[in-house]
Amino acid sequence: MVLIKQTDTANKAEIMNTLSYKTVSANKATADKQWVLVDASEQVLGRMATKVAKLLRGKYKPNFTPHVDCGDNVIVINAEKIVLTGNKWDQKEYVRHTGYPGGQRFTSAVQMMAKKPYAMVEIAVKGMLPKNKLGSELFRNLHVYAGSEHPHEAQQPKVINLNSIK
Repeated sequence: MVLIKQTDTANKAEIMNTLSYKTVSANKATADKQWVLVDASEQVLGRMATKVAKLLRGKYKPNFTPHVDCGDNVIVINAEKIVLTGNKWDQKEYVRHTGYPGGQRFTSAVQMMAKKPYAMVEIAVKGMLPKNKLGSELFRNLHVYAGSEHPHEAQQPKVINLNSIK
């Protein structure tokens, strides 16, 4: 569709191409999914988790669509070297429930880091994703490893500096 717009200065008609204003909506076939590698060493847990959730969701992409998985596959390494600010190492508690009456269990951040260092990153990122089927699908694109080794070398992940992402 072509609209003709009158200009006041020269009384000329400008032709505007309104077909170039189409909104791009991504779907599963057109989503450009990539593999990215994030180093968690010396990163604050919550701030890192928000940026990783943005990468998983694809919110930094120009064709972001809220109801489609158009984010990247994210590999987080060195999860054992994360940083918690303040007194969170002592005061932060992770709560789970066994499913039985009176089955509520509490774990401190120090105990969690000793037992499963990757779980702290997974829990933080999962809490920042949508609480629906899409959030479950996005969470499957996250791969967290305690050390610097990971089995995804064949995907040739692109290294991302989290300090450059806003």
